[in-house]
Amino acid sequence: MVIKFTKEQARERMAKLMAEIDRLRVLYHVQDDPTVDDVVYSALMDELRGLEAIYPDLQDPHSPTQRIGGKPLDKFRKTTHKMSQWSFDDLFDHEGLVKWEEKVMRMMQKKGISIKPAYCTEIKIDGLKIILTYEKGVLVCGATRGDGVVGEDVTHNIRTIHSVPLTLTQPIDIVVVGEVWLPEKELERINAERAENGEQLFANARNAAAGSIRQLDPTVVGKRGLQMFVYDIDWVGANEQGIVLPDTQIGELELLQELGFKVNGQYALCHTIHDVEQVYQSWIDKRHDQPYAIDGIVIKVNDRRMQEQLGYTGKSPRFAIAYKFPAQRTTTVVEDISVQVGRTGVLTPVAHLRPVSVAGTTVSRATLHNEDEIMRLGLKIGDTVVIQKAGDIIPEVVEVLVNMRTGMEKNFDMHAACVNICGGEVIKETIGIKGKTQSAAYYCKNKNSFAIQKEQLRHFVSKKGMNIEGLGEKIIEQLMNEGLIADAADIFELTIGDVDHLDRFADKSAENLITSIETAKTVSLEKFIFSLGIRHVGEETAVLIAHNLSTITSQKITNLASLGSAFAQVTQEQWEMIDGIGGRCAESLLTWFADEKHRELLTRMHEHGVNIIVEKIKQNTAVSGKTFVITGTLTSMTRDEAKEHIRAAGGKIASSVSVATDFVVAGEKAGSKRAKAQALGVAIISEDELKSMLY
Repeated sequence: MVIKFTKEQARERMAKLMAEIDRLRVLYHVQDDPTVDDVVYSALMDELRGLEAIYPDLQDPHSPTQRIGGKPLDKFRKTTHKMSQWSFDDLFDHEGLVKWEEKVMRMMQKKGISIKPAYCTEIKIDGLKIILTYEKGVLVCGATRGDGVVGEDVTHNIRTIHSVPLTLTQPIDIVVVGEVWLPEKELERINAERAENGEQLFANARNAAAGSIRQLDPTVVGKRGLQMFVYDIDWVGANEQGIVLPDTQIGELELLQELGFKVNGQYALCHTIHDVEQVYQSWIDKRHDQPYAIDGIVIKVNDRRMQEQLGYTGKSPRFAIAYKFPAQRTTTVVEDISVQVGRTGVLTPVAHLRPVSVAGTTVSRATLHNEDEIMRLGLKIGDTVVIQKAGDIIPEVVEVLVNMRTGMEKNFDMHAACVNICGGEVIKETIGIKGKTQSAAYYCKNKNSFAIQKEQLRHFVSKKGMNIEGLGEKIIEQLMNEGLIADAADIFELTIGDVDHLDRFADKSAENLITSIETAKTVSLEKFIFSLGIRHVGEETAVLIAHNLSTITSQKITNLASLGSAFAQVTQEQWEMIDGIGGRCAESLLTWFADEKHRELLTRMHEHGVNIIVEKIKQNTAVSGKTFVITGTLTSMTRDEAKEHIRAAGGKIASSVSVATDFVVAGEKAGSKRAKAQALGVAIISEDELKSMLY
């Protein structure tokens, strides 16, 4: 019998159905309650779909029926993360763990804190990092990590994951981070289907999860049984509920659960490094008994105030580290040895292996580091070797099984191979403070060799640099061989007509490449500096330079031409005035910008329309040159936004209070930093007072 509803009755019935379906979803997909009856869940879903078909205007965009749906996308759009995304540094043994704690303690003592921290340990899921953004408690974006600043918007696929709430238990603005993973049983099922269809099998669950998230058709993703654990809160906005970030990491995990996220319950509070080691050892054996892949544990200082004091390096948090499981080993045969050229001209030998599975992936190459390492191993082409791989670390050869030799093995001439790939002479550079020690590595003497130029261009167009999609290694090599590009500036001269007739190109791919190049013409100063591939200048150093222009030059920098002329006049001493830039880096910067060819390169890129975004520092007499520390919760802006405003006005930001601090901005629930400021006689100002200084 079909029950007929009035429109108002249907509205009420649909609301109750959605609430009950979501309750059952939480029980089954978040709390792993096995008592939930799938038949009941399916029946309720069928009824909801029926009512939505009758009353399409009543369909809620966040209805559970909309988890899988929508047309396939043509491509993913880019999205800029609200907070920069970091990755963990790794350690692999107890000695490394002890040294890490010693380093943490030294940094804390410098900030006047001598108390040993407690630690929160969490198991490290080997999946795909995803960042979720909610506005008023509603999911608005799911994005991949990307380069840490810009990721891909994969919201349409994230919505298909039933353990991801479409709406939270509280209507707040929040950004959270988690790991998408695929159950091992699902991997077996998917690979069985792919085998039947003659498709290539996924090597492991992580690859399958990553491949699924990058599907353009959400209906495919929805059938793959993906799940997600959320483990971190990146940002919480102002909210009527008064929700603020807890004081501890464990409190943060508990808040995530209260908001409706699926949190892995295998976390623990450890008061000593000995306790951490016990947790680590307990997981080595039982890691294979879990439905998900685990490659170690993550250790975080539990106190979030201490986390803020420790801060970040250019790539990783100082307050946390990944303790990876022991490296896995196996044997294979070295079928050949080749030499790779880096962007600085450094030459690295690489072993080409008979493909073998180790640590969950199939590997066919391993690093040999340098000629000294080949000699230490006594390695020959054709040798049977032991290789090891730990997590995402590049495999390496650790031992040669000399008893397995047949007499057919061949010696490898490193010097001859280097000369061949460089097309000329190779050298070993002098290193050390007095410059009397030879490097272990060979370098191409001719810095303009084809091999070096190719690597420099690969670095220039990489995601962390100019981020030009479609310019992979083979395309770059093809364009160089055709005489279309020889340096970075040539890229911006390319037209569709230059490339559409080449192999690997059709009309659409040629058009896409030129569009990517045009898009990349506007870039932040720090990403541009990093893209240049200047020796010893990494991402962190590039940011330091971009944010401290006034320290090294008084000239106004508005474009690449003015940047080249201004930087050419900076002395080594001026470079070293930037806190964080040492002698070797300063010398490298001095040499690069003193080269007239490099300055011409910048001018040519300027002429081809490459624009740099330079952060404008407004000289504000009340703020400029002053050092600020922000503590507590602000109401009209986030702390990161306040920091950006202060920097834009010429001020400086510090993470801890000292005699050098000029102002402490105290928001709600300001704690120890406010007390320390009072003890030192540092001026304490409110959020409103800061705003009056800024505006």
